[in-house]
Amino acid sequence: MTDPAQIVPDTQHRGLMALLPATARAYALLARFDRPIGWWLLYLPGAWAIALAGGAIDRWDLLAWFLLGAIAMRGAGCVYNDIVDRDLDRQVARTRARPVASGAVSPKAAWLWLVALCLIGLVVLLQLNPVAAAIALASLAPVAAYPFMKRITWWPQAWLGIVFSWAAITGWAAITGGLNATALLLYAGCIAWVIGYDTIYALQDVEDDALVGVRSSARRLGDNVRIGVAAFYAVALTLWSAAFWQIRPQPIVLFALIPLAAHLVWQVATLVPGDGANALARFRSNRNAGLLMFAACFVVGATAF
Repeated sequence: MTDPAQIVPDTQHRGLMALLPATARAYALLARFDRPIGWWLLYLPGAWAIALAGGAIDRWDLLAWFLLGAIAMRGAGCVYNDIVDRDLDRQVARTRARPVASGAVSPKAAWLWLVALCLIGLVVLLQLNPVAAAIALASLAPVAAYPFMKRITWWPQAWLGIVFSWAAITGWAAITGGLNATALLLYAGCIAWVIGYDTIYALQDVEDDALVGVRSSARRLGDNVRIGVAAFYAVALTLWSAAFWQIRPQPIVLFALIPLAAHLVWQVATLVPGDGANALARFRSNRNAGLLMFAACFVVGATAF
């Protein structure tokens, strides 16, 4: 078992969370409002698509709506995940304090909270054109299936990639009214990126996951985890380069990805697989990676349209 002193808790009671009444805090923690990295990672692929399609300035309102949607739907996803996984969560040191697993929020109350968050998502959905709205609705099936993937496949991170990258195709359709090769390359690159960073995240739970029978890419890769993460990041950069080339087939556009590539190299080079705090810090740094990618998409999109 992991040394309790080295466990990075899954819920935090610092900052604004500490100011909330106990009941309200439990619901905020259930939606992971204390962990903004999750909604950043859900939001950023949509922001990239909007920027790469040349809509970052003219359709700044979409960037705002996508942000609200990411916060609400990431919260809804976490609530649903915790309802499904409450028995497993009680067996893992990092997650046993989650509100549903610990009993702070009943499953019935969690379902009601889930509905409330989904209603916010519905408001965002109504801001999209019909094609983008249909694409967004199509994400519900893979989202619903995700919590069960860790029970049936060694690669639940790949399924998370499908889910967490969905905003890329939704954002592209919201600007252009449809999908093309650029959107699909951007989306595929996002999936590879998510597999890479979520493998890093899963390093925190390798020992406990082995004890309770939960599968993950981190367990599957074993001692080759750094090589595996590097490979997925390389695939992501290759696919994103191809997406940029579709927009503007000139070598200069590839230079926009250099800062991001350097950051991803740093993640892999400094990753210590046996150190949970190190893994969590590298995982969280993907917000910065995502912002670097947004800057690249903005530059390429603004100069190509």
